[in-house]
Amino acid sequence: MHVEQKVNKAKKAEKKQRRCLAIIKADCNVSQSDSPTLYLAILNVGLSNGLNEEALLAAAAATGGQVSQVLMLPSKSYCFLACTTLNDSQLVYQGMHNRATIGQQGAVAYLSYVLQLPKDIEENGWQQSLPNGLVLLPNFVNETEEAALLQAVAVVGPGSASTADTNLKHRHVKHFGYEFLYGSNNVDPLQPLEQPIPTACDFLWQRLACCEAPALDTPDQLTVNEYEPGQGIPPHVDTHSAFVDPILSLSLQSDVVMDFRRGQEFVHVLLPRRSLLVMSGESRYDWTHGIKPKHIDVIPTPAGSLTTQSRTKRTSLTFRRLRRGPCDCQYPTLCDTRQTTAPRAVTDELATHASHLEQQNVHEVYDKIANHFSDTRHTPWPQVAEFLNSFEPHSVLLDVGCGNGKYLGCNPQLLAIGCDRSLGLLGVSNARARNVFRCDCLQLPVRSGSIDGCISIAVIHHLASGERRLTALRELSRVLRPGGRALVYVWAKDQRRNDNKSAYLRQNKAVNKQRTTEQAQRQKLAQQLERMELDQQQLQVPVPLPVHTNRTEFQQQDVYVPWKTKDEQRTTFLRYYHVFEDQELERLVSQVEDIVLRRSYYDQGNHCVIFEKMPQ
Repeated sequence: MHVEQKVNKAKKAEKKQRRCLAIIKADCNVSQSDSPTLYLAILNVGLSNGLNEEALLAAAAATGGQVSQVLMLPSKSYCFLACTTLNDSQLVYQGMHNRATIGQQGAVAYLSYVLQLPKDIEENGWQQSLPNGLVLLPNFVNETEEAALLQAVAVVGPGSASTADTNLKHRHVKHFGYEFLYGSNNVDPLQPLEQPIPTACDFLWQRLACCEAPALDTPDQLTVNEYEPGQGIPPHVDTHSAFVDPILSLSLQSDVVMDFRRGQEFVHVLLPRRSLLVMSGESRYDWTHGIKPKHIDVIPTPAGSLTTQSRTKRTSLTFRRLRRGPCDCQYPTLCDTRQTTAPRAVTDELATHASHLEQQNVHEVYDKIANHFSDTRHTPWPQVAEFLNSFEPHSVLLDVGCGNGKYLGCNPQLLAIGCDRSLGLLGVSNARARNVFRCDCLQLPVRSGSIDGCISIAVIHHLASGERRLTALRELSRVLRPGGRALVYVWAKDQRRNDNKSAYLRQNKAVNKQRTTEQAQRQKLAQQLERMELDQQQLQVPVPLPVHTNRTEFQQQDVYVPWKTKDEQRTTFLRYYHVFEDQELERLVSQVEDIVLRRSYYDQGNHCVIFEKMPQ
């Protein structure tokens, strides 16, 4: 009986491994290897079930094998390792497979050799060169000077109101010279603080002048950040209009890893204790930088492998000089000065090319990705289902932009009809025996006043002008009978409320903030298209817009959102979206005649409204 139990256990484990490998193949196009390779897949444990990078690296280190890269995928129950040599890979496999217990739930790890790492993420942030303009000066101060600086920025005279002292959610902050106002991400040059930058910092400027680093006039603003282990700062760029170039950051008390990002490029930078980081030019203006909230950093070793290092309390001193006037930098991607002039020009160009843009970057795209898109849209949103269940039996429902028809069978007591512009998605709905027809949401071939209820879920944000979005709402109103109700969902620009991320953002732990203006949009788009090897038809976009980085917060309202297929070609298509600001949808509804807004709410990254048709 004991032998039989072992055999059954082995068969169960083998079956689970095959199932996990099939999932990885479908998700990442990564294949198993029957012979040892440098690459290993941990099949059954990942971020989604409690494993973190530090625990995985510690388990691998216990085998004696050297790991050069760890890949943890957002919302996945698997992950990957790259080893330094083939012998290291074999040591890790033999020491961990069906032996190591890792993750919060203590799962026994199942490993497999694979032929390659996922193509989309195989770049190693430690193997990239530093962004242009970034200079790291190790051992810039000694221990005695470090202690004097910490004392100078920590001690303020009794009863003095000379500094701005703030407790933020993720760190303790103190300002000298001028207060940085986090509500506006700027400073008020007319409101200096009583206490300037302490004179104990003066020796830094003379020392910096002797280094090969960009020159900076004497700073007049200092922000002191105190980080406890586990605290960090979100990805950001120091406001262009607030400060001149460069920015100086002195790390005291502890090492830390800082992440720099620009679009899909990323670089990890280890900031040693007592080092000075100088950000100028491209690195200051065109890259975001941030620190992940972690207790342990994963860092490279001199041999090229990875190891872990615990954080201790860290204090950073960020020195800046105020800008007296608008920014005139040559890096407008994240420039707040340039953004104030861009929206009007973008809006006008979108209105001119709206029909062409929607045809190419909405209708044609959804025809091509219909089956793959449908596979990702299978569960009705609870509040949409609640709306559908609020109608009397035998009411007539029209789903405008029904996609694969998932809502048409939500309430079987309704006479539910769907329409969509995409032939591909209508084909999916037909295969499910749904009642559907093809039309454009701007001109519904439906008799006025004939429908009890309408829904339009994730449709109107694909329309490329305010007038066309208003027309779509008016069409919904027109077909409703008096007393009929409509529910509309659109993507929100703000993908978090009350510090809660939407489902869209939760699929990526790193939030990459990108802001694009008209001039930079053209440059950014060209770079993105080159990197993503887009289908040739996608190269001729009607309007140059920023290509949004998936699973990150939106920084612009009008963007292209990539969709990458899961086939062998891994083709990327660009879908046009207009993401809505707070109250923007309500303002549109207020312009529609003969309806009254009954409810507006925010639901998982969407702005939503319910309106009712008034009696004639």
